[in-house]
Amino acid sequence: MESDLAEMPLNDEPTMRDDEDTPETVPVPHALVPHLNETAILLDIDGTLLDLMPTPREVWVPPGLSDTLNRLVERTSGALALVSGRSLNDIDLIFAPDVFRAVAGHGAEMRLSLDNEADDVHAPPLDKELKRRLAAIAKLSPGILLEDKGYSLALHYRLAPHAEKAIYESVSLIRADLPNAPIEVLPGKFVCEIKHSGFTKASGVRELMKHEPFKGRRPIFIGDDVTDETVFAIMPDMDGLAFSVGRRAIGVNGHFDAPRDVREFLARLLDNPSM
Repeated sequence: MESDLAEMPLNDEPTMRDDEDTPETVPVPHALVPHLNETAILLDIDGTLLDLMPTPREVWVPPGLSDTLNRLVERTSGALALVSGRSLNDIDLIFAPDVFRAVAGHGAEMRLSLDNEADDVHAPPLDKELKRRLAAIAKLSPGILLEDKGYSLALHYRLAPHAEKAIYESVSLIRADLPNAPIEVLPGKFVCEIKHSGFTKASGVRELMKHEPFKGRRPIFIGDDVTDETVFAIMPDMDGLAFSVGRRAIGVNGHFDAPRDVREFLARLLDNPSM
């Protein structure tokens, strides 16, 4: 990984910025993580571990990554978890045949044991009528892809970036009609996700860190998107470290240029046999 990470162009995400108050680089692995047996490694997937693709179904696991993750699981005595907006089922399909502990669906699902499909589901399914109205937004453009997770509904528009404004305006109109509905809108990289309020990636990580093998360890979280900011914010409470990918985010300890740099960093954590 390069010691001086290149700057990336900004977009309209208000809490991601590039200025002299944000950190420039990520330290070398052995200095950052001196003892893997005292560390919990928490990793977002899309845009962090894996490169973004035109559609969610097109992402793929590069050669060597599964081996790196499995070796880190062994070296941390199991204290590695994927923290994603994707469902557990989706995560398992991507990484098959490997199975990892995970906080999924922005905190709606959790897997604490590799023997269980899911240990906890925090969110009830979205109201059917609400989902029907939200799903109709996909008709605004043939490039909008609809993803139904049960407890949330995502509108992906990487193939129709021109539709972004219309999507959010349509969602706002629906929310105005249902002011008491317990829902939350999550903006992301070319995705608008509508979910039940009351759970986030941060709430999922807080719960995860109460359980073995994560309990009592120092967490390191790496993420790239707006939805990861809730986890960035709680890392100081746990004496943890946070790193962003693609741009420098407020409140992180450093940043990576791209997922390939994250993958290299994780592989280099294994280079030191004393860690």
